[in-house]
Amino acid sequence: MSDAKAIRLLLSDVDGTLVTNDKVLTEGAILAAHALRRAGVALAVTSSRPARGMQMLVEPLGLQLPLAGCNGGVLVNPDMTVIDTRLIDPAAAKTIVDFLLKQGLDVWVYTETEWLVRDPKAAHVERERFILRFDATVVSEFTEAHLHHAVKIVGVGDDFPLIASSEAAAQSLLGETASATRSAAYFLDVTNPLANKGQVVRTLVERLGISPAQIATIGDMPNDVLMFKQSGFSIAMGNAADDVKAQASAITDSNQDDGWAKAVRKYLLVGDA
Repeated sequence: MSDAKAIRLLLSDVDGTLVTNDKVLTEGAILAAHALRRAGVALAVTSSRPARGMQMLVEPLGLQLPLAGCNGGVLVNPDMTVIDTRLIDPAAAKTIVDFLLKQGLDVWVYTETEWLVRDPKAAHVERERFILRFDATVVSEFTEAHLHHAVKIVGVGDDFPLIASSEAAAQSLLGETASATRSAAYFLDVTNPLANKGQVVRTLVERLGISPAQIATIGDMPNDVLMFKQSGFSIAMGNAADDVKAQASAITDSNQDDGWAKAVRKYLLVGDA
């Protein structure tokens, strides 16, 4: 394993990692986050959520570094002022919306400030509203104006094998114009090719003047593997799939069993009770 004393930053996924399935920050996670800061290890978060959907984490975790929403498509300060946005190419956005709809998936579009849906009663919309703590904007169709401001496009469905097969098909269709990765079994995220969690690591390296070897990453989904590969030490959650675990330096307990806090204390706070 990497020398814990060499780690200066932990970059963490949110859903399935930092919070429980009920989207709760445990007391253990909060205490571990503050222990990290006392130990001189910074904490940053990245998620497929839009940046606004992570605002509730800032105060309890004492976050001071930029938050990377939409898999890095939007980078914001802790006060939610926008630092940088990476939009999807409009032609690629139109192509992927048409493809996902033909696959029989529902489609959501995230812009820098809005979450657009066609049917507010469709699967996962209400749950997403609960998670993000803001409402979707309902539109009859995704217009050219919407797609010119798209930061993330999501294919949504409960046919998990279809979501999985659509990931490879979408990436083949898009080529280098966009990135397609699953952020959950029921979500296929499409973003700018430079809006991925691997790029978030590289962005933090540049902003903070540290090396990738000084960054630890922790997550649970296929889109987290990209940041695993760019960091010096990586941790997969116990609830991650085997193919994700195989890409990590270490494995912790599940997000339902305080795995995030346990990983911080075991791997990054050696000697800290």
